[in-house]
Amino acid sequence: MNQTNGSRMEAACSLLAESERRFLLYQLADDRTVNLEDVITQVAAWELDAHPEAIDKETRQRVYVSLVHNHLPRLADYDIIEYDLRSGDIVLTEGFEDIKPLLEQFRQTEEERELRELPPL
Repeated sequence: MNQTNGSRMEAACSLLAESERRFLLYQLADDRTVNLEDVITQVAAWELDAHPEAIDKETRQRVYVSLVHNHLPRLADYDIIEYDLRSGDIVLTEGFEDIKPLLEQFRQTEEERELRELPPL
């Protein structure tokens, strides 16, 4: 992300606007390296607010297509990740550090919203 501060922030916000992209990056922020097959299920589960075992084949296929044809290439274009479709490996690159603070703000906001939405005991 070699751009001016304003355009870098705009690009980071645009990248993080998509929930599937954020969910993928949350997983990568925790693990630094993930496998595409493993992350598909987790991204779908977060997106649907469901248990990973409840994710059906059709949903997994939709998330796979979305990640492979949209989100992974876009993140790679901004030097946030590197990926290999043959092995399924996805790893963070140094460019991740540029968006990490903003990603953490998104994560905190989403976690706070989830806590507020919990039904009373």
